Amino acid sequence: MEVNIKSYKPTSPGRRFLTGSTFNEITKSKPEKSLTTSFGKKGGRNCYGRVTMRYKGGGHKRKYRMVDFLREKIGVPGKVTAIEYDPNRSCRIALIQYVDGEKRYILAPDGLKVGEQIMSGPEAEIKSGNALALKDIPLGTTIHNIEIWPGRGGQMVRAAGGAAQLMAKEGDYAHVKLNSGEIRLIRIRCMATIGQVGNTEHEIISIGKAGRKRWMGKRPHVRGVAKNPVDHPMGGGEGKTSGGRHPCTPWGKPTKGYKTRSKTKYSDKYILKRA
Repeated sequence: MEVNIKSYKPTSPGRRFLTGSTFNEITKSKPEKSLTTSFGKKGGRNCYGRVTMRYKGGGHKRKYRMVDFLREKIGVPGKVTAIEYDPNRSCRIALIQYVDGEKRYILAPDGLKVGEQIMSGPEAEIKSGNALALKDIPLGTTIHNIEIWPGRGGQMVRAAGGAAQLMAKEGDYAHVKLNSGEIRLIRIRCMATIGQVGNTEHEIISIGKAGRKRWMGKRPHVRGVAKNPVDHPMGGGEGKTSGGRHPCTPWGKPTKGYKTRSKTKYSDKYILKRA
């Protein structure tokens, strides 16, 4: 198996452990203009200009690629014309030219090549890139881009290397095992795409330096123990103190092992086994 990871000569301390993708699978450098749109940056601020999400801001300019998560072109074959880089997600995207002339982006599954045919709907064969309802997919199949509600579009298993497995079907629900080990009930009318999400090497890439995080729009994350007592419960102290209490947020909430999920979450009844 070819590994699409490259390392760099240590010409500076920041490049010593830096690794990156070779982008060997990319076949087109510029996106399809009709499928892109502009969107600005918020810097972690809400509509009143107040910071509600810390440590965000800056980053390289991007255009948003309108990806088809619905896969609603039922029964219409399409041909893969390009595999492209998407700066807004960890996986690659595939440009599809349908026989009716329409172009759309989809998440590129692992192994999808330019020139291959894909299709959505009950007539589609069980092969990587095709989308079907869970009721039409055989048990044991690896799937991704899974809908939670029929017609809403894929919302689960969309990151690079992600894969779920169809375990069983019972009445109106299917049992789907997620990457985390959680087994969840999903309606069998929900759509899912066959195969594993591509760019599986993404998780072993080493960022290497702080500047690369800034390109992604992530600002320095300051430790609580490095702050003053007025700014954080773990701040202050003589010398290099290390807290003196369990880790917590600036507002005093515990941050390790503290359950924040609501006990009355509506989706609890759909979880058969937790991770």
